[in-house]
Amino acid sequence: MKNIFDAVELKNLRLKNRLVRSATWEGIAAPDGSIDDDTYEIYRELAAGGVGAIITGFTSVATDDFYFGGMMRLSDNKLIPQYKRLVEIIHAENCAAISQLAMGSFYKNGAEVGENDLTAQEVRDVIKLFVDAAARAELAGFDGVQIHAAHFFFLSRFISPLVNHRTDEFGGSTAARAKILLDILRGIKKSSPSLHVTTKINSSDFTRGGLDEDESLAICKLLVDAGIDSLEVSGNGTSVGGIRAGVNEGYFAEFAARLAKEVGVPVICVGGWRSRQAMEKFLNASKVELLSLSRPLVREPDFPNKLLRGLSDVSKCVSCNACYRTPAHRCIFNRRRG
Repeated sequence: MKNIFDAVELKNLRLKNRLVRSATWEGIAAPDGSIDDDTYEIYRELAAGGVGAIITGFTSVATDDFYFGGMMRLSDNKLIPQYKRLVEIIHAENCAAISQLAMGSFYKNGAEVGENDLTAQEVRDVIKLFVDAAARAELAGFDGVQIHAAHFFFLSRFISPLVNHRTDEFGGSTAARAKILLDILRGIKKSSPSLHVTTKINSSDFTRGGLDEDESLAICKLLVDAGIDSLEVSGNGTSVGGIRAGVNEGYFAEFAARLAKEVGVPVICVGGWRSRQAMEKFLNASKVELLSLSRPLVREPDFPNKLLRGLSDVSKCVSCNACYRTPAHRCIFNRRRG
C-alpha cells in the first residue's frame, strides 16, 4: 500500500515523501531575475513545511523574455550565487530542489515573435537557452530541472497543433512539433547528466484544435523514449475553483492514471488535492507515484507536516483563487491574520 509519506527513489533524486510543491508563480523577482529576502523566506517556509521536493516558480531561460514582470531567471551566470543560496535554504530542510525552466515568449529587438515566425536557427537558439539554463541550475546545486511545456506558454504553444503551423523540421506531425522538447531534453541530459529532468505538460489544451489527451500521451511517450525521468500532468484552465475535499479533488487524475499505466517513468499529478484520504486512495488505485500541491501550500506551507503529525487531514484552502490577486500570491486569509 502506498502512503504519501513513503520515501521515493527516482532517477538522480531521492525524496522523503510523495508530496511535491508544484511550481507556483510569485512574480517578485527583479527585472534581471535577481531574488531577495522575500523570495528566500517563501522557500524557507515551504521547505520547513514538510514537502519532499519543491519545484520553483516560473524561471525564464532568457534575459529578454518580457512576457510578464517579476520572473526569476537562470539566463546569466551572475545569478548563480543567488540561486545557490536558494537551494541551500531548501536543502537545509531535507527537501529536494527542482528549477522550473520556462519561456513566456520569444522576443527579438524588444518585440514578441510568434512561434511560426521564428527561423529554424532561432528555434535552435531557444533550445540552447534551456540547455544553458539547466547547466546554471546544476552549478547552483539544484537536484533537477523541469521543462515547462504547459499552460500555453512558449513551449506549450509550440507543441500545440492549434498554434504551430510550421512546415520545417519543427512543425507538422506530432513528433515534429515535439522535436523542440526532445532536443532540449537530450541537450540537458548530455550537458548536465547529474540532474533529474522532468517535464510539465498539458493533458489537454481544452481548446478546439489544440493538444488533446491522445496527442499529449503520444508526446509523453516520445519524451520517455528520449530519456525523461518523470512527467507532471497539468492542463490549461488550471486552478479550478470550488474544490471540496472528498468531492471533486484531482481534476487531472484520470489522465495521470492513464499515463502512468502506459509509460515507464514516475508520473506526478497536480490539480485540486485537498485531503490525505483522497490522495492515498488515488495513489493506491493507480500507478501514479507522486502528487503535487500548489494552492494548499499557499494557505498552509506546513500542510504536509500537519498531515504527518495527525494535526489535520484536510487542507484549509477553499479554492477561492484570491491569492492570485495579491503580491507574491499570498493567501488572503493569512494576510488578514497578519
